[in-house]
Amino acid sequence: MNTSSNAAIDNPMEFAIHTEKLNLWYGTFQALFDIDLDIKQGIITSLIGPSGCGKSTFLRSVNRINERLGYVRIDGSINVFDHNIYDPAVELVQVRKQIGMVFQRPNPLPISIRDNVLFGYNLHSEGKRASRSEQDGIAEDALRQVLLWDKVKDRLDSKATELSLEEQQKLCIARLLPVKPGLLLMDEPCSALDPKGTEAVEELIWELRGKYTILIVTHNMAQARRASEECIFMLMGKVVEHTATEDMFVTPRKQETADYIEGRYG
Repeated sequence: MNTSSNAAIDNPMEFAIHTEKLNLWYGTFQALFDIDLDIKQGIITSLIGPSGCGKSTFLRSVNRINERLGYVRIDGSINVFDHNIYDPAVELVQVRKQIGMVFQRPNPLPISIRDNVLFGYNLHSEGKRASRSEQDGIAEDALRQVLLWDKVKDRLDSKATELSLEEQQKLCIARLLPVKPGLLLMDEPCSALDPKGTEAVEELIWELRGKYTILIVTHNMAQARRASEECIFMLMGKVVEHTATEDMFVTPRKQETADYIEGRYG
């Protein structure tokens, strides 16, 4: 896996995510403080920091999951591909089409592998149901993208829950692809996997770079270093440092970053 981050900083790209003065409260507790971030399009960016620093809160804000909690208050702005996702005119269903989310534990539906892959596509098809052959092609393309087709092509009607955890996580990623999201958010996507499964999913994430913008939250600093081009370090709800991954791990600019990477806390 090539983890060089030079391309991430040498070639100007449009920003997939742009936030300004983003603040978030859970009731009276403030979890995010004045988050200003520009996350480049088409690359893999990792988000690291100790537990409770705001990583997952930020990720879930970008997918508008936090707003389901009645006691959450947000101010500031989050733009995804130049659209303010919290604008009252923006429909949540459109946000979810553009922004896919992968969670810590695989969550395949208790239906067939094929129907899992097509679930989101059929949900968003707005009554224009594709033919069986078109659906077969869509499912095959998604499964090929996640490097799963050769393993499951002869058992597409089998229950998805019969797959290994690694295969289930790949399937959950495949389920997002037919609706053509531009952005994939991954919240500790390897935390439930063994080392072999982790390696396989990391390789998949690297294969998807360029086709999608990927933002991955991880506690595993070795994973962040292996599988991302830029890295953001958060501490106590604030962004401390955002730079090329290799630079962060070799020559961090902030003492707090160096302390965390060297294991002094967190």
